[in-house]
Amino acid sequence: MSATQAGGLARNLKNRHIQMIALGGAIGTGLFYGSAASIQLVGPGIILSYVIGGLFIYLIMRMLGEMSTQEPVSGAFSHFAYRYWGAFPGFLAGWNYWLLYILVSMAELSVVGIYVSYWLPGFPAWASALTVLVGITAINLINVRFFGECEFWFALIKILAIIGMIVLGLVLIVFGLGHESTGIDNLWIHGGFLPNGVHGLLLSLVVVMFSFGGTELIGITAGESDDPANSIPRAIRQVMWRILVFYIGALTILVVIYPWNQVGMEGSPFVMIFSRLGIPAAADLLNLVVLTAAISVYNSGMYSNGRMLYSLAEQGNAPKIFLRLNRNRIPAAGILFSSACTLVIVLVNYLIPEGAFMQVMAVATAAATLTWMLIVLVHFRFRRAHRRQGSTLRFESPFFPYANFLTAAFLLLILAMMTQLDGTRNAVWILPFWIGLLYAGYRIAGLHRRPEGPRARLGVNPESAAGID
Repeated sequence: MSATQAGGLARNLKNRHIQMIALGGAIGTGLFYGSAASIQLVGPGIILSYVIGGLFIYLIMRMLGEMSTQEPVSGAFSHFAYRYWGAFPGFLAGWNYWLLYILVSMAELSVVGIYVSYWLPGFPAWASALTVLVGITAINLINVRFFGECEFWFALIKILAIIGMIVLGLVLIVFGLGHESTGIDNLWIHGGFLPNGVHGLLLSLVVVMFSFGGTELIGITAGESDDPANSIPRAIRQVMWRILVFYIGALTILVVIYPWNQVGMEGSPFVMIFSRLGIPAAADLLNLVVLTAAISVYNSGMYSNGRMLYSLAEQGNAPKIFLRLNRNRIPAAGILFSSACTLVIVLVNYLIPEGAFMQVMAVATAAATLTWMLIVLVHFRFRRAHRRQGSTLRFESPFFPYANFLTAAFLLLILAMMTQLDGTRNAVWILPFWIGLLYAGYRIAGLHRRPEGPRARLGVNPESAAGID
């Protein structure tokens, strides 16, 4: 590796790469595996849950898109928190997002073994996780263009499979395809559209929001986009409607062709449903797809973590070793360190192969909620600062500041609902401990005593930045 940063990160990502990285990060285990848990909570009303969750994620992505288009840097919201709020918010945003994607990566690795066991029941889950870890780490160390191409094809496989599944489901609903057609009455004959009422709908949002985690990767890619002013807005517009169509379309098909109260947790509900309907070829194909989906999200996670550590090191909030780039201008030190941290899940899979996913998902959801809250709050300060400076914004997010207030209230509701579920309650109590731990580390490292100040380190005009306080 070269210790020099000359030239910084390579700007080799095209718009198609950015779109597929965001889709790859968002369409994964939350949909293909975690949806079973949310369906048990809300029944066919899962359709409404994803509409509500998708609306708020769109607002968050527009806020992040406004900031990333205006200032396309690696690290995205960590950089903005650091510049427009202060040293500790930047420290907190960066390290929390790094932890989030370590947890997401662990969650993806934890289900790889489940998918592999569909074909190889005796193959150990930890061995499957280790194989994927080594392979994806190698992909991320080659160059960013190669990573972008790999993620493009990983994500394309998922998208084509979801479209195919929706089409096949529609054929089953209308024509039967050798079976009796199902119709749409499964939406209400098993206790109604919301069998567990509004409370069940609110509880399901916890798992639903985990599914949307990964859309923030659009902001992370800004530092390596070859045309961020155009590609970031276009990617956000296109990615969000595609995610909503794929999620809502796929889950609508799922709860229409199969009774919601018979969807279990023994594997991907999509795979199990087509298997039980007597379509083994479709089930085998879908299992390959959900395995690819998990690998794709892990791939995006490795990308994100390396760049976030690089950005933190630029701010002085992480060891300078994470500034080291290899000959292809890849933050190899950050990628290797993050990969080593996700090795923990290999041990977890060995010790508790049956319960790893839900435990990791709960903490990841809490960390994601904190990340989204920071984006909402930092955007408020970002917009206020630019208004005082009279700046012209390239990609202005809608309904400011009301969207910020409403979204912040929704995220607090998600945390409140997490305290109502046995599997997620502990994660909420871990969150203040995690914030306190980061603050203690920040103080012990003496980062609050840096004489040049957080904004001066980034080359920000102190007079223009002062308008935010």
